[in-house]
Amino acid sequence: MKHNTILGALGITLLVMLAGSGPHNKIIFFQSISNASESNDAVLKIAKLPVDNIDDRLKKVNNQLGFKLFAHLFNSQQQKNIFISPTSIAIALGMTYNGASGTTQQAMAQALGLEGLSLKEINLGYQKLQTNLQQADSDIQLSIANSLWANREIPFKHQFLKNNREVYHAQVTNLNLNNSQSKNIINSWVREATNQQIRQIVDSINSDDILFLINAVYFKGNWHQQFDNNLTQEKPFYLSADFSKPHPLMSQSGEYSYYENEQFQAVSLPYEQKRLSMYIFLPKPDNDLAALSQQLTTENWEEWMKQFRLQEGSLQIPRFKLEYGVDLDRALAALGMGIIFDGDRASFEAMTSKPVAIDQIKHKTFVEVNEEGTEAAGVTSVGVRVTSIMETKPFEMIVDRPFFCAIRDEQTGTILFMGAIVDPT
Repeated sequence: MKHNTILGALGITLLVMLAGSGPHNKIIFFQSISNASESNDAVLKIAKLPVDNIDDRLKKVNNQLGFKLFAHLFNSQQQKNIFISPTSIAIALGMTYNGASGTTQQAMAQALGLEGLSLKEINLGYQKLQTNLQQADSDIQLSIANSLWANREIPFKHQFLKNNREVYHAQVTNLNLNNSQSKNIINSWVREATNQQIRQIVDSINSDDILFLINAVYFKGNWHQQFDNNLTQEKPFYLSADFSKPHPLMSQSGEYSYYENEQFQAVSLPYEQKRLSMYIFLPKPDNDLAALSQQLTTENWEEWMKQFRLQEGSLQIPRFKLEYGVDLDRALAALGMGIIFDGDRASFEAMTSKPVAIDQIKHKTFVEVNEEGTEAAGVTSVGVRVTSIMETKPFEMIVDRPFFCAIRDEQTGTILFMGAIVDPT
């Protein structure tokens, strides 16, 4: 049996940290996310832990950060596709947070919503969250792997390395980064951890590079309810009220978790055992994506999640495939983290005695959604939510204009990906 799947989504978050004074020592941080259709036995796994004690506040951190960054990016790029991974960015900054100190750490804590939590509490929360995501669904592959590649000539703080090794289960390796083979060693790990989705992430190593931090996340998810290829039809997708392009729309009908108000229609499309789902929010014809983006806050999101109910209906959604890349420096500075980029004020003394500051933060993603999938031994449907019974007429939802979407873990509420799809072509 064939199942529909997100065929591929990968993201790269790159942090380059430059010395604020003295020699131009660089710390380079990579974070890659791969959401692909092939199996990935080589991706590193971490032990399963109980998940019922995950700190509720920390669970919301990446969602809050995601909505804030999305709003900032959307305001400056309203006519473009946007697709980010709040989980990727939150984990990247969580690892970096272990090296921050003083006012730099305070600024990061405030921007990330971590105020009042000790470093130990934060690390424990991230550890449990990562573990929980990886055991989300036995039919879904979701793995997280981290590594640090340190210049063996540079004295890094023991606790910084220990925290990343024990909390994030990072593979810590001392290298002679001036050796021409070091780049190949790092890229080999990246290829293995992302199931060959990212072939090369380190183009070159300069003489002042001192640390590479890498995170890789692998995800494979098949739709719980498959789309029929024969029902996919070329139809107009309206980029604006006056302009449309022909585009394939996939169709199906059935019972869905659905919510509608005066501003939008929203539907949840679960994967496999329904632990993870894609949410699609379609603004009403007299509304638009810009208006919806103004309402995308953590508070509204959590309230909306409570309103979804099982309802019969028909659905048409576009295939879409996109690549997205953005420099997050300005967005994070706007959230109050400008100090981390300031070579005169940034303090990462918990990482190294060398004066360093973050020079650049880049985030890249790729996603492809269609009705094709891989063969599976079987699909088990569990965890159907009990809802109140009410008389409702079947809904019709035709996603033929710009929309918002998100991939969410139903147990923790963690949003793995979110984006505005303006042009699926």
